[in-house]
Amino acid sequence: MPLGLTLSDANRHDSRMLAPTLDAVSRAQIGGSGRPRCRPCKLHADKAYDHRRCRGECRARGITPRIARRGIESSQRLGKHRWVIEHTFTWLNRFRCLTIRYERRADIHLAFTTLACALVCLNQIQRFYETL
Repeated sequence: MPLGLTLSDANRHDSRMLAPTLDAVSRAQIGGSGRPRCRPCKLHADKAYDHRRCRGECRARGITPRIARRGIESSQRLGKHRWVIEHTFTWLNRFRCLTIRYERRADIHLAFTTLACALVCLNQIQRFYETL
């Protein structure tokens, strides 16, 4: 399920939006029993986020960075974790107005994207309760 959402310009590098995206994670309880956490325990990311700045931003928020290193590690090991992210993008691409950005105004596009994330969460909740 989508935990947080931020929008940026198309020509902005993904690693520059890491801190705002981490800050966008809601204050809902993440995980199972025990003390409620406000953020995930660890972050799996590909080689695009292999910067000292990105690792520092994760550690400042109490998140363990699991980022593939450029030139050292293969991105293949992240496949099972990256699949979750790519699958979420697939869910969002089912909404035609998000596949190609038709809206000029950022606030309208943010509203459509937030609505799409809410519908994805609703579908996940319905699927969970159908299995019970």
